[in-house]
Amino acid sequence: MDTHEQGFFTEENSADVVISRNAKAENARLAEVMAVITKHLHAAVKEIGPTQEEWFEAIMFLTRTGQMCNDWRQEFILLSDVLGVSMLVDAVNNRKPTGASESTVLGPFHVEDAPELPMGADICLDQKGDPMLVKGRITATDGTPIDHAKIDVWQANDEGFYDVQQKGIQPDFNLRGVFRTGADGTYHFRGVKPKYYPIPDDGPVGQMLKKLGRHPYRPAHLHYILEAKGFETLVTHIFDPDDPYINSDAVFGVKESLLAKFDWIEDNDRIQAAGMEGPYYEVVHDFVLVPTVSAD
Repeated sequence: MDTHEQGFFTEENSADVVISRNAKAENARLAEVMAVITKHLHAAVKEIGPTQEEWFEAIMFLTRTGQMCNDWRQEFILLSDVLGVSMLVDAVNNRKPTGASESTVLGPFHVEDAPELPMGADICLDQKGDPMLVKGRITATDGTPIDHAKIDVWQANDEGFYDVQQKGIQPDFNLRGVFRTGADGTYHFRGVKPKYYPIPDDGPVGQMLKKLGRHPYRPAHLHYILEAKGFETLVTHIFDPDDPYINSDAVFGVKESLLAKFDWIEDNDRIQAAGMEGPYYEVVHDFVLVPTVSAD
């Protein structure tokens, strides 16, 4: 080996030496990614100056994180979430033109086969919680209403739990539904006012948050996946701006454009006009989808 060309590993040139060993990588993108990761990882180690004991504890933290993963829980995604990386990757991959609705993270509790319901249906099957009417309009960036847009919506209940978290307590598909718009692009459905809830905090990520003085809570929100032919799919939430955790979402998912006022309606005329049985929360939020780029 030509040691003069290769270079011996030193504290000063550590990253360059490691990166040079990957010069014959068959996958150019992998080599590029590993070069950037190696460069920043080595820089972090030099800046932090960890002791051997601290470095071993970091390795054990990652080990415990992996051991916590199973078919129903992904602790590494949770780690990505609380470090803001999930939202950053989402932002990088979902840059929107001015006026288009912004995206946010999918979350761990989406169910693929939620039932398709008639427009205006109530997705709350157990009738627990404060009634809520959600409505709005789905348009293109030029203001044209989108016909036959698919709206996949789901939410936590008034205690902060999704149906899949409370099997046998909540009915299957409680607070989930799929709707399709008509020619005017409008939508409306009924649910219950959601509540803030903690992300799973009984594992190494939760322990890390506690040591950092951070809470595990997400502010109250509704999830949406919006799909329409000729438009980019939008994965997003709408949030209650009055929630106590609105400015400190544990996974950094809140964006100002996704705030939707939850108005408590007690006026009898409005209650009757909305077809509700009594006072309810009204949430009005429009969505703007981006046309896909034509292959032509």
